[in-house]
Amino acid sequence: MDKQDSSFRWVVFASVLFTYLIMASQRTAPGLITDQLMTDFNVTASTIGLLTSIQFFVYTGLQIPMGILADRYGPNFFLIIGALLTGLGTMIYSLGTHEYILFFSRILTGTGDATIWVNMVLILSQWFRAKEFVRLIGVAGMTGSLGFLLASVPFSAWINLLGWRGAFFGLGLILCFCGILLYFVLLKKPTQLFPNEPVVIENESQREKIGELLRRIFSNRQAWALFLCHFGLVGGYLGFISSWAVPYGMNVYDMTRSGASQLIMIGLVGALIGAPLTSWISSRVETIKRPYVVVHIIIFLAWSTFLLFNGNPPYYLLVILFFIIGYGFGASALTFAVVRQSFPILESGIVSGFANTGGFLSAVLLPSIFGRILDHFNSTSASLGNGYFYGFIIPVTFSLVGLIGVISIKENVRKQKVYPIIHNAL
Repeated sequence: MDKQDSSFRWVVFASVLFTYLIMASQRTAPGLITDQLMTDFNVTASTIGLLTSIQFFVYTGLQIPMGILADRYGPNFFLIIGALLTGLGTMIYSLGTHEYILFFSRILTGTGDATIWVNMVLILSQWFRAKEFVRLIGVAGMTGSLGFLLASVPFSAWINLLGWRGAFFGLGLILCFCGILLYFVLLKKPTQLFPNEPVVIENESQREKIGELLRRIFSNRQAWALFLCHFGLVGGYLGFISSWAVPYGMNVYDMTRSGASQLIMIGLVGALIGAPLTSWISSRVETIKRPYVVVHIIIFLAWSTFLLFNGNPPYYLLVILFFIIGYGFGASALTFAVVRQSFPILESGIVSGFANTGGFLSAVLLPSIFGRILDHFNSTSASLGNGYFYGFIIPVTFSLVGLIGVISIKENVRKQKVYPIIHNAL
């Protein structure tokens, strides 16, 4: 029996996606306890910003190398190790007694997190036929946003129940369990069901001249345009909600932690809607660039609205802004639609990794720069609200860079349908 016809493939699908759901939640969950960390460890906002950034930095740096390793040695082993590393890092985070331990734990978590997307896609491509894969990769993309949603109100309630150390330790145990589960689902059971199936499928063509391919991609204008597109949409949203969204709601609007985390949930609802709806619109108008330009303009205006209201827009408008900014994050799926339209299939993986690097680079930069701005206003005894006002200049600038990128895209005009893509950059 072929593995792509086996009912066991659905066990693989459920196991991998559940692991992805929990791992994705750990990208933004620390943002719920920013103020507690500053109090418990007596650290500055700059330190918290750097602590948030370091996971994204590790994730960003490992994207292309992980793709090469997965092609060469197979995805199963790396996904199992990634789940265990993320779980171990999360437990160490909960037990930390010094800021250096927190940094070490986030490095471990970022290393594990870097394994999930590339290897998950390769695993699903091995277990499912092409038509199934197109549908299921969309479900996988939405699972990332559901993970962020899990790290908002539900995880905030868990923190209130167990304390932040107990909540993170429990989630680390679940991730370690996921690693053990994946060992049986991806390695042990398949060897019993499919004894003649090779563990690693060699693909020599993708090993050849990697350096030359990378040099060509890095000198390609279209690739850089996509890099800038993702830089403008992903980092402003992901970098802000993972570090300063909850403190912003608590400090500027006097919200409770649970109330401030609801702002994150509103943005995640927008992200869940943004990918399928924008992709559907693109398929209807048979162009990717025009709706994508509109999305970038709207996101630039949304971030600029924070400056227009001195960092303190009315609450009803704040809710709308978080939804719009989340929608833009979901719509960043169109970056990969352009990749598929513009580059040969043998290069699309590396170009996707390069574009994804742009998104997470901005997620690395924003928390740290934002934190330095807040520290400056704290040290001068100025209003913290003014600190947030000047901090919002950063996502406004990032979204402007994204707008420049999307305008620079050269779209291949083809008389073919643009198929809906529900695929977040993860």
